[in-house]
Amino acid sequence: MPILYYIYLCLTLFSIGVVGVLTRRNAIIVFMCIELMLNAVNLLLVAFSKMYHGAAYLNSPTTTIGIDAQIFVFFIMVVAAAEVSVGLAIIVMMYRNTHSVDINFLNRLKN
Repeated sequence: MPILYYIYLCLTLFSIGVVGVLTRRNAIIVFMCIELMLNAVNLLLVAFSKMYHGAAYLNSPTTTIGIDAQIFVFFIMVVAAAEVSVGLAIIVMMYRNTHSVDINFLNRLKN
């Protein structure tokens, strides 16, 4: 499959995530859109990694060139998991205080 298909798919997913972050007021949906953007970047990194590894594999079958991006994907997934756990904890505390997950109510948390 050509790399151009992956680029179009990732561009579409990332654009949906950006539009969701900018237009939605529900904190849970905003976090879902941020995760969608992170996963679009992960997919693109893996696609480029596979492309470069395939090109390097033709020259030398024992090469490890092109798999570095997959290590970055692993770290991005770890950071995304930490972000979700902290973000959901903040949303739960916000809901306890305001009984809403609307991000416009964040100003009420100031003391």
